[in-house]
Amino acid sequence: MINLYVNRYKMTPALGAFVKTERKKIKLTQSEFAERAGVALVVIRKIEQGKENLNLRKVNRVLLMFDHTLGPVKVQRESISEQ
Repeated sequence: MINLYVNRYKMTPALGAFVKTERKKIKLTQSEFAERAGVALVVIRKIEQGKENLNLRKVNRVLLMFDHTLGPVKVQRESISEQ
């Protein structure tokens, strides 16, 4: 199930860890990275801190820096009941 809040998705801490690790690999500060990704510094900070309910478009602008995107994925009903 995806929690939608006016174009916002509930994110997981794994996303923040991924962005932080990849950003450090390319040796950019949060501020430098935000500028290159075309988002506000606060967006990078919220992602890396694992904040929830971020705007998916902004998250995808960040993830595109690493040739990734994020979106809803359809799962089998059996997968949902197993969790």
